[in-house]
Amino acid sequence: MTVTLTPHAEALLHQLAHAGSPEQVVERALERLAAEQPILSKRMTTAEAVERIRELRRGITLGGVSIRELINEGRKY
Repeated sequence: MTVTLTPHAEALLHQLAHAGSPEQVVERALERLAAEQPILSKRMTTAEAVERIRELRRGITLGGVSIRELINEGRKY
């Protein structure tokens, strides 16, 4: 993979590279980012994904009509 860095990012990489090669710096930065964002650091099971969708749907309406009501209405046709 080839990545093009902005001048600012390249300067940061050179400043941090004293602790290792540029590749090592980028790898450590990506590992840290993944650790801060749990969704990226581990794959969800199907059950976890379904539960997350259910949590996100709670209370969502479209003009006072719930998603469930819209689905039920769509099944009539």
